[in-house]
Amino acid sequence: MSKKLLMITGDFTEDYETMVPFQTLQACGHQVDAVCPDKAAGDTVATSIHDFEGDQTYSEKRGHNFTLNATFADVDLASYDGLVIPGGRAPEYLRLDPKVIEMVKHFFDANKPVAAICHGAQLLAAAGVLKGRKCSAYPACAPEVTLAGGSFVDLEVTDATTDGNLVTAPAWPAHPSWLAQFMALLK
Repeated sequence: MSKKLLMITGDFTEDYETMVPFQTLQACGHQVDAVCPDKAAGDTVATSIHDFEGDQTYSEKRGHNFTLNATFADVDLASYDGLVIPGGRAPEYLRLDPKVIEMVKHFFDANKPVAAICHGAQLLAAAGVLKGRKCSAYPACAPEVTLAGGSFVDLEVTDATTDGNLVTAPAWPAHPSWLAQFMALLK
């Protein structure tokens, strides 16, 4: 059965963590509305490409422009069946927007499926929804998960974990596991 999903994104969201779930979930028959604060359908956000090249952390390169297909100001949270939170640097500033925090909380209050990957855990921590939950993320976000009352799950970069309505993963190489677990919750 097709679901209506909300994706909250922003400038310098991770390219693969935005484009791949957006396209994959649509290919599986779901409607995915990608929004960004202060932007409308047809506007774009800049993405970044994070790669693992043997350094102490990921490298960053400019990615593609990602075109939003819905308007942030028009979002009716009650009409959505699930939430997707890509990583990258966007969660760093999205977590400062009270409306974004309200949106994240809504999906947890309603026990709707939520998929967050990489730095998406920063939004979860800022929304105060991690207390008592298991959550994976990019390893540099482990302190934020723990300080928010969650249990950081240190996984292989290709794995994901589910805790109730929440599916999380460390980074884009986990897409097969992360998306499969999220889609299982959508059924």
